[in-house]
Amino acid sequence: MSRPLKIVARVHAMPPEHNAGAEHMLVSMLRPLVERGHDVSVSLSQHGAAREVYEYRGVRVVPLEARIDFAATVRQADIVLSHLECVPSSASLARGFGRPLVVVGHNTHRPTFRDMAAGGTSLAVYNSLWMEREAELFFSEYPKSIRPARSLVVRPPVFASDYATKRGDAVTLVNCSREKGGELLEVLARHMPDQQFLAVEGAYGEQLLPDLPNVEIVEHVDGRDMAARVYGRTKVLLMPSSYESWGRVGVEALASGIPVVAHPTPGLCESLGEAGIYADRNDADGWQALLERLLKDPAEYRLASKRARARSAELDPTADLDAWCDTVEEVAGA
Repeated sequence: MSRPLKIVARVHAMPPEHNAGAEHMLVSMLRPLVERGHDVSVSLSQHGAAREVYEYRGVRVVPLEARIDFAATVRQADIVLSHLECVPSSASLARGFGRPLVVVGHNTHRPTFRDMAAGGTSLAVYNSLWMEREAELFFSEYPKSIRPARSLVVRPPVFASDYATKRGDAVTLVNCSREKGGELLEVLARHMPDQQFLAVEGAYGEQLLPDLPNVEIVEHVDGRDMAARVYGRTKVLLMPSSYESWGRVGVEALASGIPVVAHPTPGLCESLGEAGIYADRNDADGWQALLERLLKDPAEYRLASKRARARSAELDPTADLDAWCDTVEEVAGA
């Protein structure tokens, strides 16, 4: 049994106000550290609706206004975590106080890897094997002295029991930005007027929300409510994203045996595997043909649903999270 650690994460936003894959991945990674008896808190770097400390799924969240002396928090911590735009400032403070820094990567964009290389990163976490390969290629151009000391792959943890529900009848897109496929959703809804569609507002990006009688707009949903408000009403999930480093929403849908039709980004191909049904996001006719086959052929749908459940079982996060907790404790010297 390791000694209890004081772990602090610095991020820009958190649920329930901001619900995106990166934030829910972080929550899923922090919860098992709390369960191991460690003191875990998340300090927010940006102004939000919350003014007082609150708890989200067992993780303590400290709004920006609730504590202004974040430097003191870092000085008292055993280890510092960060992701996305908060990495540079967190790295500076961690380095200044001599604390190990853990950086969680959510994409393969060059700034993500540059931040990992610039801050004396003790542990780099990648959300997929393809991200790990991209990072290795990027860091090959840098001296070993500034590369992350060690790395670990933690696939965005999704426990099927948190999302499994009875399926509905709608075709659903979560986050209706242009990059996620909002324009394609409207095209499909216009071409399939007898089919019900759900357009779920996302946490970021300009939302392209169709004003059509067969499209229901669902306001931004807290991750804890996705099973009841989204997946319980969904028969097929659409993921025509131009970029996904992994695609957590798709994995959540698999837990209920919901087939996922996706654009074949490297991340989605890795996360969905053989359960994914792939089509190019620029081929609207192809998407419509696949949807109609799934919706009108019960045997085809049963097979796709069976593959979805099988892939969900393969992605059980227990082993990844055990390795994650063990590595954090080692890095912190617990």
